Amino acid sequence: MAAKVEIYTWSSCPFCIRAKSLLKQKGVDFSEYCIDGDEAARGKMSERANGRRSLPQIFINDYHVGGCDDIYALESQSKLDELLASRNSA
Repeated sequence: MAAKVEIYTWSSCPFCIRAKSLLKQKGVDFSEYCIDGDEAARGKMSERANGRRSLPQIFINDYHVGGCDDIYALESQSKLDELLASRNSA
């Protein structure tokens, strides 16, 4: 069983598109929550993301990874595959 990956996005956000592209390149199935203009959904995301309101916000097994730069940093440090392979909460 693969990791549970969730990503909060805006449809026209270039950073969101870039983060989703990395996940797709790696063959990762993810749940996308497109919150265009939905302040209630953004508030909920912000609670999960320790107050961060920027997009995207990415979670792997309910662990807050962060945004686009954060997921690419994990990839460059060869840590992303390990997180994606885990089945349990980080």
